[in-house]
Amino acid sequence: MAEAERIIGTPDTPEAAGAVPPEQSGGDAASERQGGSEETTGSSAEERPRGKRKMLVLIAVAAFAYALDLVSKMIVVAKLEHHEPVEIIGDWLRFEAVRNAGAAFGIGEAFTVIFTVIAAAVIVVIARLARKLYSLPWAIALGLLLGGALGNLTDRLFRSPGVFEGAVVDFIAPKGFAVFNLADSAIVCGGILIVLLSFRGLDPDGTVHKD
Repeated sequence: MAEAERIIGTPDTPEAAGAVPPEQSGGDAASERQGGSEETTGSSAEERPRGKRKMLVLIAVAAFAYALDLVSKMIVVAKLEHHEPVEIIGDWLRFEAVRNAGAAFGIGEAFTVIFTVIAAAVIVVIARLARKLYSLPWAIALGLLLGGALGNLTDRLFRSPGVFEGAVVDFIAPKGFAVFNLADSAIVCGGILIVLLSFRGLDPDGTVHKD
């Protein structure tokens, strides 16, 4: 019998047959599961700081746009309102203080309260979207929108004739075009950037899709 086993090649032990002991196999599986868990945890840990950095970019851009708009309006109200327009480039571009009860560029002056609510809603949507923001261009675009919306919303809330009905201060007056302010400019630039990003298929979470 021993001779037959030698000829056939039947292994006497699990090691001879290349078999892995159950305890060793279980250990390898546990190691693989642990390794997979560590990779997932590491990926999540990397995404959190990356998302926080994009959030900080959004806040910084919004704060800069808001501060620039607020300071410019304060100067216009103090130095330019009730005075003659100041020509910057002949009659092609001038600064002229105008109170606008409508939307951007003087549109819809009869719907001041509605535009105020819309501006507030835009701010809420941006704040909710920012939690899943992992794209730098989207952070800049949303920051411009947020800063511009806050700038005009501040006028709606705190300027005359009253809360939710305040007139926005406009002062940039190109020839043959509506008078606007820096908040309007930030909103338009942010909107254009979002359109371009959408055409390129870049989502706020950093993924790229193709239609």
